Amino acid sequence: MSIGQRKLDHLHHVLNDAQVDRNGRYFDAFRLLHNALPEINLSDVDIRCTFLNKTLDAPLLISSMTGGDHPELARINQRLAEAAEACGVALAVGSQRIQFERPASVDSFNLRQFAPSIPLIANLGAVQLNYQLNAHHAQEAVNQLDADGLYLHLNPLQEAIQPEGDTNFSHLWSAITELATTMDKPLLLKEVGCGLSPQLIRQGLAQGIHYFDVAGSGGTSWSRIEQLRSANNPIGLTFQDWGLPTPWILKQCRPIATQAQLIASGGLRNGVDVVKSIVLGARIAGMAAPFLQPAMESTQAVIDVIEQIKQEIRISLFLLGKKNIDAIWLNNNLIVDVAEGNPL
Repeated sequence: MSIGQRKLDHLHHVLNDAQVDRNGRYFDAFRLLHNALPEINLSDVDIRCTFLNKTLDAPLLISSMTGGDHPELARINQRLAEAAEACGVALAVGSQRIQFERPASVDSFNLRQFAPSIPLIANLGAVQLNYQLNAHHAQEAVNQLDADGLYLHLNPLQEAIQPEGDTNFSHLWSAITELATTMDKPLLLKEVGCGLSPQLIRQGLAQGIHYFDVAGSGGTSWSRIEQLRSANNPIGLTFQDWGLPTPWILKQCRPIATQAQLIASGGLRNGVDVVKSIVLGARIAGMAAPFLQPAMESTQAVIDVIEQIKQEIRISLFLLGKKNIDAIWLNNNLIVDVAEGNPL
């Protein structure tokens, strides 16, 4: 099966199987501390932040979804790019491996024309460094998107479940470290829904990598999606909830949050989840699934979802009595771990 058809299958299953979204709601284990007398004006709340040396209107990233040689995939990426630019948020594309196998897919990653000012993040699977891709391909992926950074996604579970999966993850640290020394843009390590452990993030810091998209469990299950693509293999269901919850990762990484640029993704579904992520130590937060159906409809539909999330972020800060993102980042006094009943 071609990569392009696989990408179409992925989107089909995300849209048509409600249980692909595991709806872990792990952020519900934390409560923001309501301030009944915030002493600020809602209109004065400023939710701008800086990411990859560019200013965002909100600490939000449209996470990696797709790209390929099918016209629908190109339309989705164009709408996402147009909406991200209109709303002042960041955008990461899906894996660009396909552009090296099917040249017609290149156009789906030619997005800077639609998003001239926002951070764009290119994307390749780290495991491909053990197969057909190298530093030349990584730089070409960045150049194609005119990107501000490169995601190297780590997806061992997805590859293990895929019938056509690439499962040789041997010696990848050395390959990643070598690649980081050759790139002229930052490398960002990213999981795809099972989470980056605190130990791996610490090791990444030691290797000179500073950006980490934790992409924890609780949202879209790629293990379940791969099982749906191969119905005669039930193992994907066994592992559909495998992984580390996003807020747990952030809580464990608080001691190193000043050293690492953490991106919270995996199971976030609204602006309140975004604010909880930032209080727990993330710099920005990423979502994918909430934008997919709107992106199948129109640019305006994506804009509408983003603007709702931005307003939820703004109201959350207002209800905390804080005027800007810096005032909530890593602020122990603003969040309660419900299980423990005390501020962090």
